[in-house]
Amino acid sequence: MKLVLAEKPSVGRTLASALGCNHRENGYSEGNGYIVTWALGHLVELSQPATYGSQYKRWSFGSLPILPQKLEIEPIENTKEQYKIVKKLLERDDIESFIIATDAGREGELVARWILKLSTYDKKVQRLWISSQTDSAIREGFASLKNGDDYLNLYKAAECRASADWYVGMNVTRALTTHFDAKMSAGRVQTPTLAIMCNREEEIEKFEGNFYWTLKANFGNFSSSYYTEEDTIRINSESKLNELISKLDNQTGIVEKIDVSIKSDQSPLAYDLTELQRDANLSLGFSAKKTLDVLQKLYEYHKIVTYPRTDSRYITHDIVETIPSRLRSLSNTPFGAKARFLSQDNMHIDKDRFVRDELVSDHHAIIPTEQSVNLSRLSEDEKSLWQLIVIRFLEVLEDDYRYKTTSMIIRVKGETFKSRVTTPISQGYRDIARIVGLRSTATSEEGDENFISNLRENDKVQITSLKSRRTSTESPKRYNDATLLSAMEHAGRFVDDYNIKKNLSAGLGTPATRADIIEKLIKNNYIDRSKDNELIPTPRGREIVRLAPTLLKSPELTGKWEERLSNIAKGLEDSNDFIKDIKNVARDLVDAIGKSTDSFAPVFDESKKCPYCGSLMMSVLDDNNRKHYVCQKLSCSYEEMEVKRKVMLSEKEIAAYKAKMPKAPVVKVVAKKKVVLKKPSVVVKKKAVVAQTNNSKVASSASSSAAYFSSLATSKVTPKTQTINKKSVITKDSNLKIPSYKFETQIEVVRESKLNRYNKYRDNQKSQSERTAWQNNKSQHSFKKDEGGSTFADFIKASENRNKKKNRKK
Repeated sequence: MKLVLAEKPSVGRTLASALGCNHRENGYSEGNGYIVTWALGHLVELSQPATYGSQYKRWSFGSLPILPQKLEIEPIENTKEQYKIVKKLLERDDIESFIIATDAGREGELVARWILKLSTYDKKVQRLWISSQTDSAIREGFASLKNGDDYLNLYKAAECRASADWYVGMNVTRALTTHFDAKMSAGRVQTPTLAIMCNREEEIEKFEGNFYWTLKANFGNFSSSYYTEEDTIRINSESKLNELISKLDNQTGIVEKIDVSIKSDQSPLAYDLTELQRDANLSLGFSAKKTLDVLQKLYEYHKIVTYPRTDSRYITHDIVETIPSRLRSLSNTPFGAKARFLSQDNMHIDKDRFVRDELVSDHHAIIPTEQSVNLSRLSEDEKSLWQLIVIRFLEVLEDDYRYKTTSMIIRVKGETFKSRVTTPISQGYRDIARIVGLRSTATSEEGDENFISNLRENDKVQITSLKSRRTSTESPKRYNDATLLSAMEHAGRFVDDYNIKKNLSAGLGTPATRADIIEKLIKNNYIDRSKDNELIPTPRGREIVRLAPTLLKSPELTGKWEERLSNIAKGLEDSNDFIKDIKNVARDLVDAIGKSTDSFAPVFDESKKCPYCGSLMMSVLDDNNRKHYVCQKLSCSYEEMEVKRKVMLSEKEIAAYKAKMPKAPVVKVVAKKKVVLKKPSVVVKKKAVVAQTNNSKVASSASSSAAYFSSLATSKVTPKTQTINKKSVITKDSNLKIPSYKFETQIEVVRESKLNRYNKYRDNQKSQSERTAWQNNKSQHSFKKDEGGSTFADFIKASENRNKKKNRKK
């Protein structure tokens, strides 16, 4: 039997289905010579500091740094049951080999290797390395399994990354927390990322805007913008603007130069994870985390896109031959007609740009799979993200966008005006987006291309009017998910040293971890995401950046680490040397924090003082939108919450309600009177009636009818009398219901102050002594039985005494 380990249950079920493992058990599936089980992400983690000594159980600056010679691993408590299932399967005698089928990357390798390490498995290890979850890709991958030893260096790099985060994160977090008496966390990626946003916030606060003016001349059939000697449209003073207007108004100029050129815009490269997260944030408003979650579902559940956590925007040569089948999978979608056209030898594949084996490390770019797409099975979010991926994939296969640019320079009284008009020749890849209308095509710049094309150099043109506009310089913009991901990816721009810039080519974190870093900063209340999707550092976050060591705040540290981890994965560096240097860095960071004389003192816009320690409390909202106030002193940690409670109204409040109630009108009968209602007389003319002698019944009926109408002919309708009630309006109290309760904002203690524990302990000790005294003097609380027994009055009196004692204790 071959034991296969997937990273998640959903992937495990997919693999089991493709391999024919139809017999399901608790935590695994078996059949056809395979056993497919799964992890739940990580099942094993690095041990906590208390493992290495009892002195580390309590957080104390004096016990730092914590630098064990070798880090131990242990099962994660929440997923221990699944680990036991996998371990039991590894110990089965019929298992001949173990196939690692976790995510094909550094972290996926670590998930499997730590399980093997803790289980002491020593048999054959193989590796499944695939980029899509379709049945054909799975079967092809199992037909060409890799030797597990080929990925040992990748495992070493992953373990070094985890160890580095433990040594630095654990020590720096404890040092900051204990030294500054505030709950703080720090890390090699999250702290420089937070510092980038805090630095931008300082730039915004220090920004002082300036006004500038622009000038545009109307030459009758076209307009042109004024350019200064510095080749910019900005005019920095109003006096200069007025001088130009006086000088140029109604003046004649000459066309100095006309330049017509044909240009092309190359089709974009396919998506990697970071680029897709940026576009999804700008186009769909998705956070980086949401994009990754939706993308993971498109990959694992629907199987219609390739592996999501990739850092490559290229494909390899072996993928090129699969492109027609990937296009055919789009047949039943709005892109079907275009996909069929491209699949019929109409594809434009720039192999020098897009097909680059050397630029694909673990996985190629995110592209559609060969799985047929059923849009009815997708949610709106899944459909929107899938459309972005397909549009980009088809754009890559289309021709370039070609356009004509006409540029013109006009001289008027020695001053320069410039115009430029862009006219599309061939839309090329830009036509793809029109299929679903997600993106607008490029628009031409202002101007009349037909008129400009008729002008020649040295032609004279006259200014008919001038239009000026005052504008202010814009302050730097806050980061959103899209721009922060770009900043993390290109962190080298924040470093001046050229050699360090080269080491930061990988950026802060990896495409797979950047979204989690942003969400972690939000969860820790270090940044807030506004309604406009801006990421704003909180006073707490800015204070952490202020107090953190300089080395930890700079992207330099993580840039060097990522470069070295990459070398370890390639077998170019010894992992032991890396760990040794990491321990030295952790020691230096703890020493730097210990020498700091600053204090943790965030300034909140909305806060109040802690009732126990007097420090400012931070205001936060919980998941139910209820406001909490949290004391920032770790030695206090008091937390309270504002809640709405139903409170019964007092008699005084009810009376006040009654006094404010409006008076309701009530109708009351006060007299009765007979009134004669006069109506106009009605005269009915007599009509001739012919008797039907042939039928006695009819004749009789006609005769009676004639007599009736005859009587009406000579009579008038007499007026009738009617008794009506005369009414008058009076007022009395309204019958509207008066409320018996109201809602009132009250304070509820969520977490008691640590400073209050001593008082509680003292009270408990006092209560204990009172209980001991009561036990020693039971006789004073008991009734004395006499011959006649106790009366009912005795019981009542004893009850009253007990109640008095209870009240005294309260």
